[in-house]
Amino acid sequence: MSTPIDERRAAELDSDAQELLNTLVEEGAPDLTHQSPEQARVLLGGLFTPDVEPEPVARVAERKIPAYARDIRVRIYDPDPSKALPATVYFHGGGWVVGNLDTHDGVARSLANEGNCVVVSVDYRKGPEHPFPAAVEDAYLAVKWTADNADEIGAGEGLAVAGESAGGNLATAVAQMAVEKGIDAPDIDQQLLLYPVTNHAFDTRSYEENADGYFLTTRGMVWFWNHYLRDDIDGANLRASPLRAPERTLAELPPTTLFTCGYDPLRDEQFAYGEALADAGVSVDHTHYDDMIHDFANMRRLSEPFPGVEAANDVRERAGEALREAFE
Repeated sequence: MSTPIDERRAAELDSDAQELLNTLVEEGAPDLTHQSPEQARVLLGGLFTPDVEPEPVARVAERKIPAYARDIRVRIYDPDPSKALPATVYFHGGGWVVGNLDTHDGVARSLANEGNCVVVSVDYRKGPEHPFPAAVEDAYLAVKWTADNADEIGAGEGLAVAGESAGGNLATAVAQMAVEKGIDAPDIDQQLLLYPVTNHAFDTRSYEENADGYFLTTRGMVWFWNHYLRDDIDGANLRASPLRAPERTLAELPPTTLFTCGYDPLRDEQFAYGEALADAGVSVDHTHYDDMIHDFANMRRLSEPFPGVEAANDVRERAGEALREAFE
């Protein structure tokens, strides 16, 4: 049974998240919506690429997936090259505008180690230079390439898609595409969605009560969508708003692990998507952090002077456990 809407947000923020938000204010962190896309990439890139030793993974290598008039860069994390482990294709967050392989390197490493799987992290194209549906096209091609080239990258049987925020949007959009394409589509066993974007709309209670002051803001989401979509008509497309997919498509999706946050403008559309999947007969394992902010899985270690968020360890461990169980 879904958590009632009145009980989805704790009375107080997690203390680590509050300390981070306080530090952002004290340091005078600029409003994302006052930045150009290039400035925003530098701003968030600096926050999420701390000068620390990364979590060790046995083998990390980069490849380029050939695509029409472009290459798609991927980074492959293999925690045990002596074994043919299942593969998870991971899409980083960043509102389809910011973020890259480096900003979310830590999450990818943890998913590989905790999930005991080969993680393929995808550097998909971003808006506004490459608007919708460029990111979705790259995401699908990356999953198809991973499925078709498992032996080449040292992977074995088993395939999952995973993503955070905009990356979670891409992950489930790809899973829906695989259902609809059918013939020659990748066979996806699991989708792991961390606080995904599921709908181009701003009319939920969580958009109102979490509008400002909790890292991701309502005006920030408007900024992201406006730089991603060509126009509002794109927002109604199922590839942009997977919540709007018909039940016949949802019913064919793989088992789903969903993580949500109480202090997230996107919270209620994430709950709605989990409920829609469950109503369609999909197995949904939903963990809700009612005192947490958006993007916290990527906040374990941040650049100085910004403090990390301890709960990032917990959600990464839970995500890894979900992947291991999915592949058993």
